[in-house]
Amino acid sequence: MKIISWNVNGIRAITKKNFFADIEALAPDILCVQETKAQDGQVTEALEPLNGYHIYSNSAEKKGYSGTAILSKKEPLSISKGIGIDNHDNEGRVLCAEYENFYLVTVYVPNSGSELKRLDYRQQWDVSFLNYLKELEKKKPVVVCGDFNVAHKPIDLARPKANYNKHAGYMQEEIDGMDRFTSNGLVDSFRHFYPDKTDAYTWWSYRAGARGKNVGWRIDYFLVSEGIISNIKSADINSDIMGSDHCPIALEL
Repeated sequence: MKIISWNVNGIRAITKKNFFADIEALAPDILCVQETKAQDGQVTEALEPLNGYHIYSNSAEKKGYSGTAILSKKEPLSISKGIGIDNHDNEGRVLCAEYENFYLVTVYVPNSGSELKRLDYRQQWDVSFLNYLKELEKKKPVVVCGDFNVAHKPIDLARPKANYNKHAGYMQEEIDGMDRFTSNGLVDSFRHFYPDKTDAYTWWSYRAGARGKNVGWRIDYFLVSEGIISNIKSADINSDIMGSDHCPIALEL
């Protein structure tokens, strides 16, 4: 089973680019999408040309903002939206599909913001989201993927010293949040296979030709329950695929 996760930075915008050809080439059994920036009906309409997938989405109350979606060839046993906390569930950030042997959760974690206005909220979110995942894990293993809006270690961004504790995505409070995930039984699948790989990024600023110079950040992840890490065949970053400021990441089970 091949799962692709991709922050598309607007589903309607990316489908006007090379998106459908890219997905055909990647050939995922399940596609998880973040930052759809569209309402449920608009997501379904935009993705209509993709044949053979059941389409599910969770949209933000605010139009043109946030939002997640899951496209699955196999119909899930169940679908659920949000984490069950009203304060966190109005931005369409979490969508969960239950399969026979695991839960698949796609997430678009809140960004702390350019002036760090949401850093406090982000810390509350991280704790609540981990609690939600651990509750799911009581029933069956979890695969969680998406844009976590944090570079976990210095190896995960091109310029760690220049960004540490200065910019959203590499604040100590955000790093602590990711530490909490990985110290509570969720394995960073990419680092499981490539513990020392450098220059492996999933997001690049649109400014100053960052992508061409590969001045990037690895902020998109597949985290998996320790109990099923032996079932993971590969974890990859498809940095050659354009269309968004993020690139797709892949997991093969």
